[in-house]
Amino acid sequence: MARIVLSDASPLIGLSLVEGLPWLQALFGEVWMPPEVEREVLTGRAIPGEAAIGAALSAGWLRVWTGAVPPLALPDLDEDEAACIRIAVGVKVGAGQPALLLIDEREGRAVAAQQQMTIAGTAAVIGLARQQGLMPSARASFERLHRSDFRISAEVIRAALARVGEA
Repeated sequence: MARIVLSDASPLIGLSLVEGLPWLQALFGEVWMPPEVEREVLTGRAIPGEAAIGAALSAGWLRVWTGAVPPLALPDLDEDEAACIRIAVGVKVGAGQPALLLIDEREGRAVAAQQQMTIAGTAAVIGLARQQGLMPSARASFERLHRSDFRISAEVIRAALARVGEA
């Protein structure tokens, strides 16, 4: 089991669009995000999902990381993705136990994989929620995402649906 769960902006936004943020709490208990992610998802401009993310912070199970962050040069990544990876590196070094990093962006996932991190994306969380009985249909969640401007590749969706028996 991961010592902590860290989320980049994309999974928080995607799950909020399908009313799936509570799945994170049910699956992991507590989820952390760096301050850089907080600034991206809580803009004050009422972006889709912002109210649900704010409510999760207020509820206390979604938290902003205030601990140490090791220096690690990651110039090819957005600052929020880089911050997640830096924190995950620090957690692994400090505790010897990996963090679970929730991240969707291809470049960020590639760097996290190079750092030998445990990673999952929005599609994996939807699949886990379905496997745990937290929702009746993963397919319905993917269809809702598709109707928004949130994008997950058809290949990733097919794989997730196959894992939960909805292929």
